[in-house]
Amino acid sequence: MAEYKDASELEAGRLEHEEAHTTANESTASSDQPGSGKEVDNLENEHGDIEIIDWDGPNDPENPFNWSKKRKWILTITTCFISILTGLPAGAYGAGSEGMEQRFHVSDAKFPWLFWATTSWNIGAALFPLLFVPLTENSGRMPGYFISYIIFLIFLVPSAVAKNFATMVVTRFFGGGASSVSINIVGGTISDIWKGPDERSIPMSIFGMTSVIGIALGPFVGGAIQRNLYWRWIYYIQLIFDGGCLPIFYLILKETRGDVILARRAKKLRKSTGRTNIFAPSEVQKESVVQMLKESFRRPTKMLFTEWVVFSFTLWVSFAWGILFLFTQSISQTFSNNYGFSTFQTSLIQLAISAGAIVGTIVNPFQDWLYLRSARYNKEIPGTPIPEARLYTAVPGSLLFTAGLFWYGWSSYPSVPWIVPTLGIGCVGLGIYSIYLAVVNYLADAYEKYAASALSAASLGRNTFGAFLPLASFDLYKNLHYQWASSLLGFIGLVLSFVPVLLLFKGPEIRRRSPFMSEATYDHDEAERRQQSWKPKGKWDGKEGPGGQAVPAHPAV
Repeated sequence: MAEYKDASELEAGRLEHEEAHTTANESTASSDQPGSGKEVDNLENEHGDIEIIDWDGPNDPENPFNWSKKRKWILTITTCFISILTGLPAGAYGAGSEGMEQRFHVSDAKFPWLFWATTSWNIGAALFPLLFVPLTENSGRMPGYFISYIIFLIFLVPSAVAKNFATMVVTRFFGGGASSVSINIVGGTISDIWKGPDERSIPMSIFGMTSVIGIALGPFVGGAIQRNLYWRWIYYIQLIFDGGCLPIFYLILKETRGDVILARRAKKLRKSTGRTNIFAPSEVQKESVVQMLKESFRRPTKMLFTEWVVFSFTLWVSFAWGILFLFTQSISQTFSNNYGFSTFQTSLIQLAISAGAIVGTIVNPFQDWLYLRSARYNKEIPGTPIPEARLYTAVPGSLLFTAGLFWYGWSSYPSVPWIVPTLGIGCVGLGIYSIYLAVVNYLADAYEKYAASALSAASLGRNTFGAFLPLASFDLYKNLHYQWASSLLGFIGLVLSFVPVLLLFKGPEIRRRSPFMSEATYDHDEAERRQQSWKPKGKWDGKEGPGGQAVPAHPAV
């Protein structure tokens, strides 16, 4: 019997090597969809003989990989649109600052106290996916989308009618958590329906773009609403529009999780035939909810503190994500003081970040071409793209991110036309997109089976930075002034830009020394080769892990 993925691993959505390394009988274990070779396997467990159903051949029309391109693109665009809608309140909130100061008697004059509501939003965004996204692997994507989306809508209501600031802080914690769950499921949906790196290239780049601009568009949407309406209408209008989209989403979206589709097929067969021994692969080794939740917390935390790649990449993307939220404060502060811009005018400047992300999306196919082309140079696994090839354009993208910070800071003078620092902000937006997509793709390629855990660690870090780094914006720019405050951030970005450079030169050696990467592949022969090639230095007590630690069990930690 083939070994099947545990629930948390299925979220990653970027497992690029499975088709090249697995047999038809093992494909249930290696791809984001159950296999496509055998219709029924006869197995035996403690209950006796059982029958495992699979796809009805490689061309089974119910297999999401075989759906029409039109249907796939409708699902992709719809789910990416959901990621924009659920990301907007994160940034739109700030546009109502003046009205909230008066209503809640909270002053931002000496410290951005009002930003605590965005901090609580991001804390919820960091924690909720760890709890609830793994559950969608067994229950399906659709329940995850609609439950999280409805909760997201519900918690827009108390934001609109809040009588005090404490209500705003508490309710936005749950709104941010529900929003993040919806966004995180999108990546899984794309991996459910698009097979292989070539097919997933454009859909994933679009998803990366919507992840960035969903937040970056928030200040513009909020600014446009508050320009002529009371600040509470920022939430009323979003509630009306997002709520109106709910029945449309219900009609368009369909279940894409292959395990769930097969489980429903098995249930129908058990009911129609009366044979109670028919099961889908996911039903055979189905983990308990408690075990899934326990593992979804434990493994990402362990990887964050024991895997250099996960730790360094988390710092890299977290800093970039922190800057994305810091700019919601800094741009307003800079352009209102230097140029006398209103709230709406500063929100227009925020669009430069979205413009940068769109440019990155246009350029990204070239990066994907370089990645796929690297397969001809791979000596480790001939014919398979090199994971480090994901970083080719991320290095200049990270340097452009750094240059944009310096550009923004040293052009922030009243005598310099406003378009000059705005162009610097656009460079930062392009850099954020490049860093985000490179981290997601590289971690998925390098860790394969443990991709979801590695990505969860990175998500936890970047939302934490997004929660707390902007709190330093006011004092940072006040005490160091615009030029040196941005320079300090730029120097940090420059140091972190060495992370992908180091991986480009030392990537294969680092991967060989990683106990997780050494057995993270779904190809059992390749896993054995990696483990044999990994030789820890120094003394150890007969165990294969660094410093005498055991290599993680397969597949759990």
